[in-house]
Amino acid sequence: MDMSKKQEVGSRLKRFREAQGISQKTLAEKCGWGASRIGNYEAGVRSINLDDAEIIASVLNIKPYEILFDSSEIDLIPNVHEIDIQPRLQSSFPLLSSVQAGQWTEACEAYALDEIDEWYEATVKTSKRSFWLKVQGDSMTSLSGVSVPEGTLVLVDTEKEHCNGSLVVAKLTDVNEATFKKFVTDGGQDYLKPLNENYKMIPINGNCKIIGVVVEARLRLI
Repeated sequence: MDMSKKQEVGSRLKRFREAQGISQKTLAEKCGWGASRIGNYEAGVRSINLDDAEIIASVLNIKPYEILFDSSEIDLIPNVHEIDIQPRLQSSFPLLSSVQAGQWTEACEAYALDEIDEWYEATVKTSKRSFWLKVQGDSMTSLSGVSVPEGTLVLVDTEKEHCNGSLVVAKLTDVNEATFKKFVTDGGQDYLKPLNENYKMIPINGNCKIIGVVVEARLRLI
């Protein structure tokens, strides 16, 4: 790809990124790359290959060809709109505090992506509206069966429907922070159940908002 073409592609990428209000640093982190990589693409210093275009497109929720070609080029390529390139999984999601997680709303994220310092990759398919949360305390530590000890990172998918038995992140109306528990239904009553039997179940009704379902857990040893 010659310099002029690289600059054209970089300029299109910049327009798409700025249209969504995402900084170069944030986009790079969500793609799992170093902070300077997006800047090099946009300046035309580095070529964007198809693999890279797929990753960027999945984060920006656009098609890879929209980055690589302008409208006149697309019109000259037969059936380009029908090409279905298998999307890659979004590579990383932000680590939120329990307070930030508790402030999550359906309308928009209650945090600025530029303010999040820690991002971690996901190894499962999940929605783009997902985040990591670090488990605090021992209420989800069990001597038998599933156990999620303190310090574990859990990936929360806010678009996944919860059901009886789901591990969820929820917020009680009278508490400012999110909590991680097992959602159970017993005799028509819903509860947030700790996995640790030393803690009591919390009955819930209209006083609780289920923020999302935990789809992955990861324990960092160092």
